Amino acid sequence: MNAAHPLVAAGTRAFLVIAHPGHELRIHGWLETVRPHVFVLTDGSGRPGRSRLASTSRILAATGSQPGSIYGRFSDIALYDAILDGKHEAFQALTLDFADALTRVRPQYVVGDALEGYNPVHDVCRLIINVAVGICSRRGNPPVGNFDFPLVGRPDAAPQEPSAAVVGLRLQESQLARKLAAAHGYAELDHEIKSALQENSVDGFRDEWLRPVEGSGYTPPKLPPYYETHGERQVAAGHYARVLRYHEHVLPVVDTLLDWAESQAI
Repeated sequence: MNAAHPLVAAGTRAFLVIAHPGHELRIHGWLETVRPHVFVLTDGSGRPGRSRLASTSRILAATGSQPGSIYGRFSDIALYDAILDGKHEAFQALTLDFADALTRVRPQYVVGDALEGYNPVHDVCRLIINVAVGICSRRGNPPVGNFDFPLVGRPDAAPQEPSAAVVGLRLQESQLARKLAAAHGYAELDHEIKSALQENSVDGFRDEWLRPVEGSGYTPPKLPPYYETHGERQVAAGHYARVLRYHEHVLPVVDTLLDWAESQAI
């Protein structure tokens, strides 16, 4: 792990792109060091319909980061419905807006949600990042580094294939304390935070990893993805009317967005 990596330094221009508010907690040390522009696709309202953007805004203010031009644009339900109903224009608009932000600000690199097959909006967020970076490249802009970070599994798990391109940050005691304080102060994620701390040691949150993402496409998750089996349980419990599935709903978003991107080079 290289704690002195040049991409983890004050003054570095970077973007963070996440599907839901609260994901920034996973890489809080990086957040307060680099102070990126933060783009959030949804308001994190979930099934209860209560936005958690205010809690993320407090974290951004405390770390000196700032909201990007996309910040809670959709409710969770609205974006899920866009996937289910084939409203692909919503994802085209998000991608184009983000590509324009990349062109305007010209960050050195982008960090965003990993594609893990856990949540379809997380995976679509990764698709949007990849496609937008590809559009910027075809526009002739300077290269933009593209990194992801995991949202499920052990927070301190090192990448399976160590690479010189992997960015690792080991938090000092003061950094770890601020990270944990920010997590404990995020009231809307209280249950998730407590569960994570029960499953992992406190010290497990000391290491943060940014992993390079190659290409502007989409690598399918392991099938069937977790969100399908979880969705089946939610529908059976009466919480939702339909199961969101990879082949039926997510793959058409992927195919449409990749085909559309070819016309967005200028």
